[in-house]
Amino acid sequence: MLQDGIEVPYGMNRVTADTFDDLSMERLRLRRSEKWSAYPADVLPAFVAEMDFDLAVPIRDALQRAIELGDAGYAGIDELAPAFAHFTLERFDWKIEERRVFAVPDIMSGVTESILLFTRPADRIVINPPVYPPFFEAIRLAGREIDEVPLIEEEQRGWMLDFEALERAFAAGARAFLLCNPHNPVGRAWNVEELERVASLAGQYDVAVISDEVHAPLTMPGIRHVPYLRVANGEASTSVLSASKAWNIAGLKCAVVVAGSDGVRAALREQLRGKVTEIRDRVGHLGIIGNIAAFREGGAWLDELRAHLDRNRELLAVLLREHIPGTRYRMPQAGYLAWIDCRQLGLGDDLAGRFLARGRVALESGYKFGAPGKGYVRVNMGTSSAILREIVARMKAAL
Repeated sequence: MLQDGIEVPYGMNRVTADTFDDLSMERLRLRRSEKWSAYPADVLPAFVAEMDFDLAVPIRDALQRAIELGDAGYAGIDELAPAFAHFTLERFDWKIEERRVFAVPDIMSGVTESILLFTRPADRIVINPPVYPPFFEAIRLAGREIDEVPLIEEEQRGWMLDFEALERAFAAGARAFLLCNPHNPVGRAWNVEELERVASLAGQYDVAVISDEVHAPLTMPGIRHVPYLRVANGEASTSVLSASKAWNIAGLKCAVVVAGSDGVRAALREQLRGKVTEIRDRVGHLGIIGNIAAFREGGAWLDELRAHLDRNRELLAVLLREHIPGTRYRMPQAGYLAWIDCRQLGLGDDLAGRFLARGRVALESGYKFGAPGKGYVRVNMGTSSAILREIVARMKAAL
């Protein structure tokens, strides 16, 4: 683990630990993104999945050069697939064929196109609540039915997929499984054995698997992301990824869909060919530039970020034990989002409303992630340790 003030090598680069702790609230409040504009200035925002850190230098430089050149036209996508393939091989030991990589505007565009590819109206799609709220919306807007198979929590092993319930849903006729890998909001990074079991069940019952892997680069030190397509045969599957969460460039609008097989590639290519205006033209050119810079040159920054988030997840555990002992919190294996169980506080299902009204801190309400999320809140840890301490202090004040 990185320690304060110690310089640690990452390949050919060297970065100094804890630069992520140097944040100014005055400077952050100059931002115009949703996180910093949704609430009055006396509210401390920790809700939406947006980090507070400056851009990685390679991304900043690439974007600045584009602006200086007036390079802000329609997206040029040719370099995206090679950069992405370079990153996945280096980080995940996942060798992909570049021709199976398609550019889309964002993660949920890729998820929606995969839903439309693999299913028909009124088909049932399995999800695992508590889960990313747009999953519910995407399935409904596509005219499909939601089949909820909630996660289970074991005392020793933590959050787990309920494989018995998953098999029952597949056997009952579900046509697709929308997998969150790593999982938002609980932060589980599914391991090889779990994903192999998913692939086996999907193959047995002819269920397509759509794997949202946007948090994949953000596994904690010592944990390596396992891409679903690396363990599956891919005959009816896709993975959707982006640099958007790990490098904090969601507003630049760029993601990729990876086809799991040549058959899926051909079908997806034909589907997207008819949606040039709806899909291709909505990919951001600056998003392409930012993603390429992240995938090719952002590794050192990413490793320093992961070390910082590792410290923050441990700090949050300490702070909650000391100041709000009635809560339960399992440190995430990936990402910068903390899923906190507040049910023992006995204050109802929507604790986020209370924290906002009485503590002036904006958290994400757990009920938005499905019925199993009632009584929980999601807290954004993608900030400095000082701001994280203030978040908990405001939560305590609200109680």
